[in-house]
Amino acid sequence: MNYPSIAHVLGTLLLFIAATMFFPLAVSLLYGEGDSTAFLISMAVTAATGAPVWWLYRKHRDLTIRDGVFIVAFGWILVSSVSALPFIIHGSIPSFTDAFFEMMSGYTTTGATILRDIEALPHGLLFWRSMTHLIGGMGFIMVTIILLPLLGIGGMQLYKAEADPGQVITGEKFLPRVKEAAMWLWGIYLGLILLQSLLLWLFGMPLFDALCHAFGTVSTSGYSTKNASLGHYDNAWFDWITTLFMFLGGMTFMLHYHILKKNWDPLKENTELRWYIGFVLFFAVSATLILSLAGSHENPFDAARHASFQVVSILTTTGFTTTDYELWPASAQMLILACCFIGACAGSTTSGIKVVHYEIISKYLYANGRKFLQPLAVIPIRINGRTIEQPVISLAVTYFIVNIFMVVIGGMVMTLTDNMDIASAMSAVVATLFNIGPGFAEVGPSHTFAEISAFGKWFLTFNMLTGRLEMFSVLVMFYPSFWKE
Repeated sequence: MNYPSIAHVLGTLLLFIAATMFFPLAVSLLYGEGDSTAFLISMAVTAATGAPVWWLYRKHRDLTIRDGVFIVAFGWILVSSVSALPFIIHGSIPSFTDAFFEMMSGYTTTGATILRDIEALPHGLLFWRSMTHLIGGMGFIMVTIILLPLLGIGGMQLYKAEADPGQVITGEKFLPRVKEAAMWLWGIYLGLILLQSLLLWLFGMPLFDALCHAFGTVSTSGYSTKNASLGHYDNAWFDWITTLFMFLGGMTFMLHYHILKKNWDPLKENTELRWYIGFVLFFAVSATLILSLAGSHENPFDAARHASFQVVSILTTTGFTTTDYELWPASAQMLILACCFIGACAGSTTSGIKVVHYEIISKYLYANGRKFLQPLAVIPIRINGRTIEQPVISLAVTYFIVNIFMVVIGGMVMTLTDNMDIASAMSAVVATLFNIGPGFAEVGPSHTFAEISAFGKWFLTFNMLTGRLEMFSVLVMFYPSFWKE
């Protein structure tokens, strides 16, 4: 591997994170709650670490795909480490393990928290906590793809290393130049965030809260400024607006680009979008009927609001809550659990297994059923009007199996090391591996991850990173051949 070039990129990342700390610093100075010193020290330490590395290796600019994989995996760890400094220095999260967990949860858009009283944090730290969603939602590697060409380094290797495997299946590559694609993606992403912030503010949410919740919505992340999440406000307008933007965050961002260009053919051809809408309607309508019949809410409209919100929140791996869904009937809870294992669209800000993998596997099973009855039949598997080759089908099946395997093994680890009951252990792994945030039982919507042991937190943090980087970019580093020249 080209270690000098890797060091140069990591130095660039550290300088970028130091620069982004200016925004929470400005917020802390505005509110005057005593957290500005923590940001000043953190900015200085991060910049002082990154600047010499960036300068020393500035002439090393060649990257291979293997270098890209290492940068993507280690970059998330490095950035989460320095981002934890303001919390440690301020004293609001004195433990490095807890602060690292909180930051990795933010950057990977998981939304799981160790904080028992979120509202006790000063505004500057709350803003920084939510900004990790803003940066991590689109992937900070996408930021470096914009910056690196200015330094004479191509971004394709990093793009390949961080890309969603689902994009390999659907072929979602809408611009020939990676830098141009990254700029369009960030433009759409920030546009959606600003639009949601404006709508929430116009309907009565304080501007600070509106911004923070928009950061966590479009990035499908889930950090709230309130202990009860969106349920704190009990406002139907807030809930429906957030539901809409969570849904938009779960769409392939390529489709947003085509919508802006008034090119409607890709929307008509995109089969994954149809499956995604179908999943949302099925689970939302089913949950609404169950809650209405059970009398879980005062009227059918409230049942529809809460059911739709929670279905979209969990399906898109956002993790916001408006109510404690563990108080729902068991049948409605089962629907929420099923959503945990699905996810939204490839090429979106979401995590999880993704709709396209279920589409591929379903059509693959159907084709094999037909071949059993008609051995000579040739049954192509099509996605978005294109025939999918066998290696791509194998990738989808492998990806699904690896996810389920990691859930089972992870649940066993959490049960053995933390003495958790089976439901809590499995749920903790599902909530972190699929970057959802809340789960069930001991890690349900009314609980936090604070009581989990230090080992358990580090293990779940590994799950967050593995899930966010879609498995292979992390797991491939455990192959001995990865480190051989």
